[in-house]
Amino acid sequence: MMHFNVYFTLCLTVILFLVLGCASYERNDESGQSNEWISIWDGESFDNWRASENPESFQIEEGKIVVDGPRAHLFYEGPVADADFVNFEFRADVYTYPQANSGIFFHTQYQEEGWPQHGYEAQINATHSDPRKTGSLYAVKDVMNDAPHEDEEWFDYYIKVEGNNITFEVNGETVMEFTEPDDRDGDISLSSGTVALQAHDPDSRIYFRNIEVRPLD
Repeated sequence: MMHFNVYFTLCLTVILFLVLGCASYERNDESGQSNEWISIWDGESFDNWRASENPESFQIEEGKIVVDGPRAHLFYEGPVADADFVNFEFRADVYTYPQANSGIFFHTQYQEEGWPQHGYEAQINATHSDPRKTGSLYAVKDVMNDAPHEDEEWFDYYIKVEGNNITFEVNGETVMEFTEPDDRDGDISLSSGTVALQAHDPDSRIYFRNIEVRPLD
């Protein structure tokens, strides 16, 4: 009987530990304060996303977002950080076809048409005629002429914003670092906002998958 009581007490202790641990994790996740990566695309629908001007430029095929068509931007409007990121990390798998041009905007906001007027753009371009290649903080600090990846293969694109510092990595290698000066003003600057994927032109075909963020606030 004594052995049974000891075993029962031990099992109960383990169960309570697991329950309390899970509850703590859930509280952290809901508040956006956990250190875990959070998926912001479900892999099968555009729930929590809104496309501008030419929504048909974005389709879903076999667990990836296919970007192919005239200019449009797909903005995240979901619950993570209320789609208003300040300090955060972002990562996604990206695949480009030859001559494709795209980008990931951050600290931006939805607009019905035109190029986003708020926030910065992380350029995506391996072989398009634009000399600003993947890893460029577009028109602010550019990676010129030679892209850090090849077309027709998946690569990992990582963005980090913390304070005044912006870092881009491609396949784990840092390709751009920028510290925004305190006196920078205008709409193309750090503030807060959502992220958006770009359809640049009808000749640009891009894939995105495994889109995740990690709020740092």
